[in-house]
Amino acid sequence: MISIKTFAFNALQENTYILWDETKECVIIDPGCYDKKEKDELKYFIDNSGLKPVKLLNTHCHIDHVLGNAFVQNTYGLNVETSRIEESQLRSVKLYAPMYGFSLFEETEVGAYIEEGDIVNFGNSKLEILSVPGHSPGHLAFLNKEQNFCIAGDVLFRGSIGRTDLPGGDFKQLEKSIKVKLYSLPDALQIYPGHGPKTDIGFEKTNNPFVRA
Repeated sequence: MISIKTFAFNALQENTYILWDETKECVIIDPGCYDKKEKDELKYFIDNSGLKPVKLLNTHCHIDHVLGNAFVQNTYGLNVETSRIEESQLRSVKLYAPMYGFSLFEETEVGAYIEEGDIVNFGNSKLEILSVPGHSPGHLAFLNKEQNFCIAGDVLFRGSIGRTDLPGGDFKQLEKSIKVKLYSLPDALQIYPGHGPKTDIGFEKTNNPFVRA
């Protein structure tokens, strides 16, 4: 059975997720830890829980979701895995990081490309990959049907959606991703977003003011 730990990191309060099962193998999704305190918090949880990180995954590569990539890579020897389409987004972060106040950002490269239809395996568990562009061109989500949850990044929030005014954003594309890929999932399915509290598909289909079912 998969357990999920959420951290809210950096000035943008980005949700970093650690997923693990009974084998203690874990995946780290969107590490946003920036300063020493946040990095120590992430490492302490992993070490104190006896976890073994085996995957470093990015839903997409906007700055707040990749600030801790280099730390995870250097600490646990993991390479970034994300969509091929997101590689240009990752490369551009170093150019604008100082303007956001993240002058200590350390660059990393994509080590492996993943896409819709692929399966992320760790321990006895698996995550299915969905392609959900709109907030970012190559945005991915990680779905586990057995436990009815999805790590959705900045696609769908509780009562809101990902912004589309950043480079590569497209509202029509995001709307389609939500309606076709997410709203087709069971109403009880839990959405773990890139910011803020978790939600569920049924609530958003009925109450989301931006994209209704």
